[in-house]
Amino acid sequence: MTAPDWFDKGRKHVWLPYTQMQTAKAPLPVASAAGTRLRLSDGRELIDGISSWWACVHGYRHPHIEDAVRRQLETLPHVMLGGLAHEQAYTLAQRLAALLPGDLDHVFFSDSGSVAVEVAMKMASQYWLNRGRRRVKFLCFKGGYHGDTFATMSVCDPDEGMHSLFKGALLEQIVVNLPTNAALEAALGELLEQHGKDLAGIVVEPLVQGAGGMVFHDPFTLQALRRLADTHELLLIFDEIFVGLGRLGDAMFACEIAGVQPDIVTLSKALTGGTLPLAATIASRRIHEGFLSDDPMHALMHGPTYMGNALGCAAANASLDLFEQEPRLAQARAIGRQLQALLEPARELPGVRDVRVRGAIGVIQLDGPAPADRLSESCIASGVWLRPFRDILYTTPPLVAQEEDVAHIANAMVAAVSEWSADRAT
Repeated sequence: MTAPDWFDKGRKHVWLPYTQMQTAKAPLPVASAAGTRLRLSDGRELIDGISSWWACVHGYRHPHIEDAVRRQLETLPHVMLGGLAHEQAYTLAQRLAALLPGDLDHVFFSDSGSVAVEVAMKMASQYWLNRGRRRVKFLCFKGGYHGDTFATMSVCDPDEGMHSLFKGALLEQIVVNLPTNAALEAALGELLEQHGKDLAGIVVEPLVQGAGGMVFHDPFTLQALRRLADTHELLLIFDEIFVGLGRLGDAMFACEIAGVQPDIVTLSKALTGGTLPLAATIASRRIHEGFLSDDPMHALMHGPTYMGNALGCAAANASLDLFEQEPRLAQARAIGRQLQALLEPARELPGVRDVRVRGAIGVIQLDGPAPADRLSESCIASGVWLRPFRDILYTTPPLVAQEEDVAHIANAMVAAVSEWSADRAT
């Protein structure tokens, strides 16, 4: 492949994410994108099977979002929220408060998912500090992932995740197995009897642990965590950055599916339809009231420069329009049904540990580390962009993916694993 000039000149200067720069193969130069397709600089087209890390739920360049951002650019690209206000952020906050259950009414904007979780942890810690109680640690879970900033690294799985190198440099949290049954709930309750008074809250990815391996759990787990949080006076934080906004198909948010209201929710990724960086940390009325005081130091002392960016908020408002106007939840359910049928043949292949689907998430799990380059190259040859990690090959298609797109993705996944399985057996 002849690379474009900008790629050749810039490649030695760009430090890529999660990449060993000494040994990594060159990334694929993308010239443009539309709908579910990426067009490479050499003219090839790939179906994006992971929605650019789960964000582009409406596909690329949806005209409604583009028009909203264009109009906003002509009026007000950005203004600080310290002492000033603009329509898009205030409208978006009101809409999110109306969409989320219960009294999750107070929205703090930031510009990335990691920061949104970091803000949630800061909120929870300061909530207790404002009440004269020092509770700054958190309960979190094996297989969990919440971001790459220092505080969020501390609530990721410390052994199996990407951040084990930093063990000892991070605040030590209490990391346990998810309480997926009554016995584990009881055991966790006993642990909290001993350590609960040191904890500010519980941080969990509801229903699906994403970057930890696409591990699913039932609503019971979240209901158990709500019970434990109430018993031990802990704040319950749902990190819905992956699953929130329609990915699971049954409702807009995992907390709705589980019938559990957390104290704080974080959102990002699909919030703007993958168009611009924006995140939100949404707190209940009780949490917000914990910061109201005559003492200025009881205010939440946080404020990213680009928080509530007007362009990002315009994109997010347009994204919410599309969830209202187009059948995204039904589309997610339809994708799930199709993935369930088409990925199932992989279950019988030697070397495959599991095949699972939840909403518009499809996973083939291997019995050891996935040969990422090989599987990815096989899928690319089939016209599909996927990025395996750990022991899984997975897909999270744009929710607008048509039947033929989903079939193309699923068939490419099964073919890639079949070739690997056959070669391994010889």
